[in-house]
Amino acid sequence: MQAITSLGCHPLPVLTCLTVQDTRNVYGAEAVNPELIREQLRCIAEDAPIHAVKTGALGNSAVVDVLVEFLEKHPDIPVITDPVIKAAGGGDLADDELLATMKERLFPLAEMITPNGIELALLGECDDPAEAARKLLSKGCASVLATGGHGTGVHITNTLYNHALKPMSWDVERIGGEYHGTGCTLAAAIAAGRALGLSPRAAISQAQNYVHRTILHALEVGRGQPVPDRGILWER
Repeated sequence: MQAITSLGCHPLPVLTCLTVQDTRNVYGAEAVNPELIREQLRCIAEDAPIHAVKTGALGNSAVVDVLVEFLEKHPDIPVITDPVIKAAGGGDLADDELLATMKERLFPLAEMITPNGIELALLGECDDPAEAARKLLSKGCASVLATGGHGTGVHITNTLYNHALKPMSWDVERIGGEYHGTGCTLAAAIAAGRALGLSPRAAISQAQNYVHRTILHALEVGRGQPVPDRGILWER
């Protein structure tokens, strides 16, 4: 929510999954009652305009079903899906049933999914990023932004795969180290850009620059990974 606010938007949060976590790992997670989520979505949609949707940890397949029900009624809203599967510390946030339901029902409704390298390999059932992305595209994904934060090298390379002839890549300076919540921050920032009317590519570019800045000012809030400083104001 801080990232969305920093980029000039107002977040309308819907709770889908409660977690037990710190800066080191996730130790437990429990999905919110799907009927309560349905009521949250109905209440928000009746009160305020929604210009983009960003999804994160969803808890279980029943939650996906409720979300899909909502999105099918609002087909013009761009959806940015961060397919949260594992915490950086290794804790599980999605079981096989949830993964299957996301792939079958949610991904075809999303404008973009933003898996990291580990998530992309699991979802695309292939260690080669391009082939894994191709498999996801063939099953209904509109676009796959494969993020490179878990890799090595001087630069982080994020690659956008869609139905164009060639993928598009961005290189961002790698600061080094591991940070808690960079994937979530990136997806939220992309959604904020889309809500403000930026094209998908422009939203990606702005989001990458924003995340880079939050990492430069990362906060040592606990005993684990530093947290990106999402409270910084972004000047457009």
